[in-house]
Amino acid sequence: MTLQQLEYIVAIDTHRHFVTAAAHCYVTQATLSMMVKKLEEELGIRIFDRSRHPVSPTPLGAEVVAHARRVLQEARRIPDLVHEAVGEVSGQLRLGIIPTLAPYLVPRFLPALMAKYPNLQVKVSEATTEELIARLESNGLDAGLLATPLERPQLVEHPLFHERFFVYASAGEKQLKKETLAPSDIDPQNLWLLEEGHCLRAQVLQLCHLPRQEARRLEFETGSIEMLLRLVDANGGSTILPELALSGLTAKQKQQVRAFRNPAPVRAISIVTQQHFARRKVVDALTTIIRQHLPVEMNERFRKKVLAPQEPGGSVGGLK
Repeated sequence: MTLQQLEYIVAIDTHRHFVTAAAHCYVTQATLSMMVKKLEEELGIRIFDRSRHPVSPTPLGAEVVAHARRVLQEARRIPDLVHEAVGEVSGQLRLGIIPTLAPYLVPRFLPALMAKYPNLQVKVSEATTEELIARLESNGLDAGLLATPLERPQLVEHPLFHERFFVYASAGEKQLKKETLAPSDIDPQNLWLLEEGHCLRAQVLQLCHLPRQEARRLEFETGSIEMLLRLVDANGGSTILPELALSGLTAKQKQQVRAFRNPAPVRAISIVTQQHFARRKVVDALTTIIRQHLPVEMNERFRKKVLAPQEPGGSVGGLK
């Protein structure tokens, strides 16, 4: 049994197709099939049911693949341990980030990260919270920038900053007559939300004490905050924006923003890794660079803990 064979069966399980798995491993299908067959003969079992389309592991094969993933994960940590020992921030960093954070945070810190650590290769991918959690737990990512707490025992959360929520309302909305707003000032019938699957949607529903968004004449599913802004401007109503999104607004749009009354609702943003992620220096470097490139008021607020203390379960101001 070799690590290469374990790589092959994990690739087949991931892609559920021998040709695609072979291409992913940069070998021919014949080579991959032969190596997997040798492993099956050595173990005396069938790992995959080739009669099914797409190909799938047998019940015992699924357990073998799960163990193979863990073995490969541990093997990949050996170079990481060496890099940590010699004090290098290098190698590949597979970083995931939620869509409501990515366009506003990544341009702030990524150029500085790449400039300071020339031996670090960074691969950034944007996905929903559930997708990122699944990839973190299966070792498909090294770290993620997510709203926390997640309450997943396999994952460790490294607190980064707190991001306040703001109301963006169309011109003429009665909400704009007030300097600050309470959640009860939000009209659920005129509230534009992101589509299902985005953590910001769940946070807003929680903020407004809504079990779900009630039916409305016009419904529009989007995963983009920019689209929410356009919908508000074109059709009226309001939406909820995370703090970093305010930096992209025009001077006119900023006049349509209102803060919540204190204690202002916020979301906690953390760097999330697996429990046994060995590259602590990478996490520290990422934390330092991101905090250096946040708006000054956000950094000061987080550092001095001006915000209300966290509620049980890790939420601040009632939100995760």
